[in-house]
Amino acid sequence: MGMDWSKLLTTHRYGHESLTPDEVGRSHFHKDHDRIVFSSAFRRLGRKTQVHPFSLNDHIHTRLTHSMEVGSVGRSLGIRVGELIADQLPAWVTPQDVGTIVQSACLAHDIGNPPFGHAGEYAIRDWFIRHDDDVRLAPLSQIERLDLQTFEGNAQGFRVVTRIENHLFDGGLRLTFPTLGTLLKYPWDVALAGPKGKFSAFRSEVEILNAMGRDLGLVALGDNHWCRHPLAFLLEAADDICYAILDLEDAIELHILDFEDVKTILLQLCGDLAFDDAIFATEASARRKISALRGKAMENMVDSVVAVFRQHYAAIMSGRYRGELLLDGDPMVKEGILTAKRVARERVFPNSRKAELEVGAYTTLGVLLDAFCDAVYEQHSERRVGYRSEKVLCLMGIHAPQAGDPLYAGYRRVLDFISGMTDNYATYLARQIGGVGL
Repeated sequence: MGMDWSKLLTTHRYGHESLTPDEVGRSHFHKDHDRIVFSSAFRRLGRKTQVHPFSLNDHIHTRLTHSMEVGSVGRSLGIRVGELIADQLPAWVTPQDVGTIVQSACLAHDIGNPPFGHAGEYAIRDWFIRHDDDVRLAPLSQIERLDLQTFEGNAQGFRVVTRIENHLFDGGLRLTFPTLGTLLKYPWDVALAGPKGKFSAFRSEVEILNAMGRDLGLVALGDNHWCRHPLAFLLEAADDICYAILDLEDAIELHILDFEDVKTILLQLCGDLAFDDAIFATEASARRKISALRGKAMENMVDSVVAVFRQHYAAIMSGRYRGELLLDGDPMVKEGILTAKRVARERVFPNSRKAELEVGAYTTLGVLLDAFCDAVYEQHSERRVGYRSEKVLCLMGIHAPQAGDPLYAGYRRVLDFISGMTDNYATYLARQIGGVGL
């Protein structure tokens, strides 16, 4: 039995009373959008690395500008799909509402990412892996330890919006279940993370994951394992569309690549290798030339994604679809995406300055994890907390665990605090704690 849009687009909110579909002014889904945009966690994305840490070039993407661009593309995809299924939408939902749901989820899709981009994720994972035989991790269960050693920005984002932001441990942002469902690209726990470590719910949020799955009528695929919300495929596609172009744009801004290196890729994404523009023959900047291709490429990719959604609609609604909308469509788009990823992997990511800063990120986060995990372990295991640990816990403010909290919960609070930091604040605090600031 397949999923039903009347449940997939319910107005129920997590952590709040069930609401009726009738609403004056903003719809429930527009409220989700506004709650995300006005949250502190969203604002801090402006000082978090997307790909290139601590860039002095103001045109380089941050997590905030990336999220806004993804939201824009996601809104277009949502409206297009909403128009496609208009006859199946419940009475309280319009195609524009579907666009808003996807846009909101897109805006929040990186809200749990730690400082320094993916390097920050790897640094946190590796710290807990290196300390696997440490006394500080000994009291944890195997699944709790795995949760920490597979730290995931997606799962932290789910925790931020359902636990941390606005209403601490009382519903978080209290978003509707459709927005939460669309946010989860990997609606399962760490036990199913696989070699790439992809999952969207820590053990601490598994009950929320399951409540969401039941409320939305998602297809259960196993313990703590649900099929994706159909709109989550649109979020994934919007993210990939923006990644395909912004990685190339940023590399050109930093003089890692030039326009001729990426022109063919962009023409593939446009679906037209013969496309020509008068600006290509001028002395205009690479930024100007890319802008001539960006809109055409995005329009072509959006068209391809919507066509694939229509083609695989039955499989998507039954929870059986396992593909990626962007890669299952226009063959030229697929080739462009794969080429862009290869160029990024071979020529952008090995950039020496980027590598230097990412190694520094490991040191910075290592100093912070040593200090805060030491303090939490001491609080958990000792009758009396030492002076230094007491001061370290004070730095955590509202994120500081209570003396009687389980150790796993204490470490989760540490990661709430550290992953919420901007690049600049993490660097500053590590210097202060390490004594360098003195």
